[in-house]
Amino acid sequence: MGERGDLETRLRAEGLDPGAWSNGPHDRYAAHEHGYDKVLACAAGSIRFGLPQRGETVDLAPGDRLDLPAGTAHDALVGPAGVTCLEAHLPAGSLAGLRRVAALDW
Repeated sequence: MGERGDLETRLRAEGLDPGAWSNGPHDRYAAHEHGYDKVLACAAGSIRFGLPQRGETVDLAPGDRLDLPAGTAHDALVGPAGVTCLEAHLPAGSLAGLRRVAALDW
């Protein structure tokens, strides 16, 4: 089934409805925030999320997951091979908090 299919199955098992998006190498997103909680899972490539209000970065590689609560400012830098992520949205307040989960831990 491959990484993307496995991740989609895992997210759907949690009651999530993920969609996929991709970006080319070194694409950037400026800092922004959302009014909903977001669950991201990296299916291919890599991406670095900056959390400017926290002074931190979070790197995702294939299989890694990021739970991003509503209102969390973040930017992003796509890695040198591009990235494909699965993303699901939840009502604000659904997630317990910001959390990065390594591929083997969820």
